[in-house]
Amino acid sequence: MTKGQEDLIRYKLSRAKETLEEARVMLQTSHPYGAANRIYYACFYAVTALLSTRNLSSSKHSGVIALFNRNFVKPGLISVDLGKFYSRVFEDRTESDYADWVELDKNETQQELARAEEFISAIITLINKH
Repeated sequence: MTKGQEDLIRYKLSRAKETLEEARVMLQTSHPYGAANRIYYACFYAVTALLSTRNLSSSKHSGVIALFNRNFVKPGLISVDLGKFYSRVFEDRTESDYADWVELDKNETQQELARAEEFISAIITLINKH
């Protein structure tokens, strides 16, 4: 892995952690829609960091999900449960950003935040093994 790749991975993981903190602040200030957005993007940054370890990328969110599932979930490097979680937070973010009449429950969003912390931690562990 080149120094540039290592720097990019560190940057993306830093963004993941910062964005997760943004989600936490949004939940504390009763902004569950913004929190759902930030939860997804925190996971997205972590996944793109992981993909970078293999020189993989996609210009579309659906492509990132597909690459993640194909290269890390299907081979068993990341649990199927965490793979499903990532797909679900993408759907939640899309719905909360674009759909009409969406109701988000603050407690459910809080649980998603805790799960996102676990998700990002699993990715960091996998990256560190690489």
